[in-house]
Amino acid sequence: MTYILNPWPWYISGPLIAIVMALLLYFGKTFGMSSNLRTMCTMMGADKFSSFFKFNWKDQSWNLTVVAGAIIGGFIATHYLSNDSISALNPTTVTELQHMGFENAGAALVPSEMYDMEAITSPKGLLLLIIGGLLVGFGTRYAGGCTSGHAITGLSSLQKPSLIAVIGFFIGGLIMTNFILPLIF
Repeated sequence: MTYILNPWPWYISGPLIAIVMALLLYFGKTFGMSSNLRTMCTMMGADKFSSFFKFNWKDQSWNLTVVAGAIIGGFIATHYLSNDSISALNPTTVTELQHMGFENAGAALVPSEMYDMEAITSPKGLLLLIIGGLLVGFGTRYAGGCTSGHAITGLSSLQKPSLIAVIGFFIGGLIMTNFILPLIF
């Protein structure tokens, strides 16, 4: 159980991801969460309101197993296959987060100042969720896919647009972390 409960090292999880990607490429499938959400929206009738959703969703219905697997797998992993270990943060990061108002930085998996019910139901929390959701949704469509689609499927199939998108994701993450997050908190 020790091997299952602890985080898996790169030399185990990396090859497992590579095997899954090889199988997806062999069968002509792609991986990405935003395409799964598009399939779900089309199933629920979004094609009546936007031409973006007009496609044969039944050809993509296998993607719904990815969504179900992410939900079920996440639940099982956090409730039954977790040893409640916390990621070790760099002491400099902990100090910077504490200066921004995160009292227990590094003490929990995610900071309660951002993720507990009180934080997300506050006016500031709701505004951050709405604006962040709109920006992520717009960015996903503008980039032609999400981070998992570009970084896992796109890079493994050597697509230049995915390389450019992933570089953009990293630049955006650096800008958010170093410039925008300190302004918000």
